[in-house]
Amino acid sequence: MSPSAHVALIHGYLANKFLLAPLARRLRRRGYGTTPWGYWNIQCSLLVHADRFSRELQRLDADPAIDTIHVVTHSMGGIVTRAALDRFRPRKLGRLVMLAPPNHGSFVATRAVNTFGRFLRPVTELSTATDSLVNLLPTPQGLDIGVIAAQYDALVSEESTHPNVPHAHVTLPTWHTGLLFDRTAATLVADFLASGTFDVRPLA
Repeated sequence: MSPSAHVALIHGYLANKFLLAPLARRLRRRGYGTTPWGYWNIQCSLLVHADRFSRELQRLDADPAIDTIHVVTHSMGGIVTRAALDRFRPRKLGRLVMLAPPNHGSFVATRAVNTFGRFLRPVTELSTATDSLVNLLPTPQGLDIGVIAAQYDALVSEESTHPNVPHAHVTLPTWHTGLLFDRTAATLVADFLASGTFDVRPLA
């Protein structure tokens, strides 16, 4: 690992960047610089966040002290990242790890569309409908992608976490947000960033 390898972390819907702190701290112990990145508006399209996150990636890409930019996402943060990388792909881009990403939508969002979709855009955008935004967005190609799903996820099915591109995948016995606090998840994230594979021996 390069001593100037950096990790941009992005959280999910109805969360904030402070929830990323435990994972960021564990990654720093493994030698990575970290930038927890967040957003507050829960009503606007996730594409608004993607525009802002793409500008953050541009800033990191222009930083001469950074050699490699990895991205670690949680939940909707993975979809924001897909859209952001479609707008700007850093020259220094390394690997991508997605924790519980609704890559094909969330069944909870689907159930909530009629009630909340009119004034909470992400609810509609994250539905499992074939024509929803999440199912129309491109997924970055030619990139090492690792996905960690939660076995007891009440928001995103394991099947939905799989992107439509080659990727590594593992499921941990925890819940949706619990992945951010799970020590094994943090170890697997750091291992994947370093090697492009998941070492599942800690689960044995």
